[in-house]
Amino acid sequence: MMHRRFFIPQDWYPRLLTWREQHIKEKHFILILSLLVGIGAGLAAFILKSTIHAIQGVVTSLFAAHEVNYWYLALPAVGITLASLFVRYVVKDDISHGVTKILYAISQHKAIIKVHNIWSSLVASALTIGFGGSVGAEAPIVLTGSALGSNLGRMFKLDQKTLMLLVGCGAAGAIGGIFKAPIAGVAFTMEVLLLDLTMTSIVPLLIASVTATAMSYFLMGNEVMFRFDTYEAFSLERIPHIILLGIACGLVSLYFTRGMNWLEGIFKKIKKPYQKIMLGGIILSVLIFFFPPLYGEGYDTISALLTGNSDSIFNQSLLYDYRGEVWAVVLYLSLIIFFKIFASTATNGAGGTGGIFAPSLFVGCITGFVVSIGLNFIGINTPNQNFAFAGMAGLMSGVMHAPLTSTFLIAELTGGYDLFMTLMITSVVSYLTIIIFEPHSLYAMRLAQKGELLTHHKDRAVLTLLKMDNVIETDLEVVHPEMKLGELVKVISRSHRNVFPVVNKKTGTLVGIVPLDEVRNIMFRPELYDRFTVQKLMIAIPAKININMPMEKVMDVFEDTGAWNLPVVDDQGKYVGFVSKSKIFNSYRRVLVHFSEE
Repeated sequence: MMHRRFFIPQDWYPRLLTWREQHIKEKHFILILSLLVGIGAGLAAFILKSTIHAIQGVVTSLFAAHEVNYWYLALPAVGITLASLFVRYVVKDDISHGVTKILYAISQHKAIIKVHNIWSSLVASALTIGFGGSVGAEAPIVLTGSALGSNLGRMFKLDQKTLMLLVGCGAAGAIGGIFKAPIAGVAFTMEVLLLDLTMTSIVPLLIASVTATAMSYFLMGNEVMFRFDTYEAFSLERIPHIILLGIACGLVSLYFTRGMNWLEGIFKKIKKPYQKIMLGGIILSVLIFFFPPLYGEGYDTISALLTGNSDSIFNQSLLYDYRGEVWAVVLYLSLIIFFKIFASTATNGAGGTGGIFAPSLFVGCITGFVVSIGLNFIGINTPNQNFAFAGMAGLMSGVMHAPLTSTFLIAELTGGYDLFMTLMITSVVSYLTIIIFEPHSLYAMRLAQKGELLTHHKDRAVLTLLKMDNVIETDLEVVHPEMKLGELVKVISRSHRNVFPVVNKKTGTLVGIVPLDEVRNIMFRPELYDRFTVQKLMIAIPAKININMPMEKVMDVFEDTGAWNLPVVDDQGKYVGFVSKSKIFNSYRRVLVHFSEE
């Protein structure tokens, strides 16, 4: 009896693409893909959370309940070492700063995210956080979800705008899945990823976010992440105190943002990986030994403060015997706020993988608690739990410049919808406080400094999408300083341009230009052809455009010089071509039309 073999034709992939184009409209297909992205993001969130908890369960079984724990001096360093080796020898690519990578992919790489980001961030962050790295799992899962959306879109040959939407779907699904917060997932995509969305694109985001959240409820149960039952109702008399909390959160957010950026710069200056691992491992382990709440994501500390069990944060601490003293509580928590950025930066700087979601929630909760203790000390009655709850929203709003995301996220995380006004006031005041000093979020500031950030500002966004390669003109005739006027006239006769770059023959560097107007009055006098050289006729260049210069800065140079044409050089000063303001304007109009289409 013969068995029929299952046969897959070699041309199955193009046939699949053709079948999809013929039978499924693109707008319907996007909804299907958003559903698949949501399922994938929810599943990835479950896998990451489960893996982290499994590793932490094994590791923390070594810990004593209340005694000083010397394992803290070794285990966190082991985690970041394993994660660093995994990234260095298995992934062989930089996977840190997940959300910044997504912003860069949207702004510069046409929403293309590498395939390995679907799984590599999960493994590296599980090792990092499971052993005690002082970072969060949320940014890696956002990168995972966005990579899933990007690669699904690329698989079906979808255009850039659709890829950007699917990247947003992945991010929304990741936030919805890991926090069980579908509204916050959509808000995060709009506020933090800075996508210029329309009403038609919100539906796929909602589908992805709700689907991922439903997956999380199915796989992890229907409990909120932080139980928050013991709180006092919102009252108008407390608004001034909440505003003070918002200002405090904004200032701490500024410290968090500037401090972390500065510390990251120090680690970047260290070139040898083993030196980074040693320095980061020592800093992290020592800080966790003295301040055990810095271990891992810090969600246990948040739960303790929200439930009024602040004594438990002194477990395994050198100050355990002073846990009942107000001064000890304030000092201990203030030092934790101060050192958290050192612990988080040491984790990522040494080679670990994690994000700032959890650290911002952690620092915000403690900030709110400390502010409440301070107000109570001077005779203003404020509920500690309410302020700890609102502080999370305040700090996240300040660090991420996302008041809407933080408001909905904390409400969904805790079920504390009754205090929505408290969250909104704290978030908005914190945001208004930090933008006085820092116009960009921690995620965006690195790209903004390089001019690589796509924003809601339509003109700047379009300029960001323009690429220098698309506007450089290379059809200008090049001349050399030693050429005679007669040779120059021959070049002019076969050229259709009115400016000629002067380039050093040996080095290729640009030394000047010869505008046609400079030689028009002598070019028809043969008796002068051997008397003048290009070096005598050329004029200085008003400005040079570096080939790597962002388009927004290029337009600033045109504005400052008043020129209509400027030469382009590389980093060594070698001539590349010319760029004209008129060509930039033409390209700008084309991109603007595409960028604004529904």
